[in-house]
Amino acid sequence: MSTSRKTSRKPLLYAAGVAVAAITLGVVSWQTTAPRQEHDRPTASASASDAPDSGAFAELKALARREAGDKLAVGRTDAPVVLIEYSDFKCGYCAKFARDTEPALIEKYVTDGTLRIEWRNFPIFGAESEAAAKAAWAAGQQDRFAAFHTAAYAEGAKAKGFGADRLTELAREAGVPDLDRFRADMAGEQAAAALRRDREEGYRIGVQSTPSFLVNGQPLAGAQPLAAFTAAIDRAKAQAKAQ
Repeated sequence: MSTSRKTSRKPLLYAAGVAVAAITLGVVSWQTTAPRQEHDRPTASASASDAPDSGAFAELKALARREAGDKLAVGRTDAPVVLIEYSDFKCGYCAKFARDTEPALIEKYVTDGTLRIEWRNFPIFGAESEAAAKAAWAAGQQDRFAAFHTAAYAEGAKAKGFGADRLTELAREAGVPDLDRFRADMAGEQAAAALRRDREEGYRIGVQSTPSFLVNGQPLAGAQPLAAFTAAIDRAKAQAKAQ
C-alpha cells in the first residue's frame, strides 16, 4: 500500500473545464479519494437507485468503446456489462485493485461473457506516469498489455520507478517479443495520441482521482472491496437483462 502523501487528484489546470463538462453531463459527481482514505471504503457517487439509462448516466454508459481491436481491453465486445477503469501505474491504490480485485472479476465475470474491462490510461503523477502509460500501450501493440499490466503492478514494482531502462525491463518480463519495436512504439505519435484520447475523456467527464471506474455508466470511485464491484456488476447485468 502506498505511503505517498500525494493524493490522486487532477491538476488544477483542468478544473474549470472539468466543471463545465460535468454540468453539461448532468452534474455527475465523482467522489475523490486520497490514498490515506482508501482503506475507509469510499462509496460510489451514484446510488443504486439512479436510472442507468437517463441523463448523464446514459452518456457515461456510451463511453464504452467495444472495439474489437482494442489491445487494452479484455472480454467480449458484446458483454452486457462494461467496466471502464481510469488508472495510473504510479498509483498504489490502482495496484491494490489490480492485484487484489481485478483477477477475481476476470475469473468470475469475464470468462463467462458477462463483463468486458476497458482500460483508460489516466496518468496524473508526472513524467514517469506518462512514460509508463505509453509503455503499456506499446506492449499492447504486441498483445502483451495484460502481462505488462501485471508486471508493472506487482508488489514492489512502483518503488523501482518507471525510467526508460526499467520500462524495457518490464517489457522483457512481460514477454514482449520485439523490444526495438516496443521502444519505437512507446516514443511514437500513436502512443501519445492514445494517451491524449484516454486522458481527455477522463477530464471531460470529471474523473478526479485514480482508480476511478464506470460500470455501465455508473461511477465507482477508489479501490473498494471486491463486494462493491460484484454488487455493481450484478446490478448492471440485471438492468441490462431487463432492458
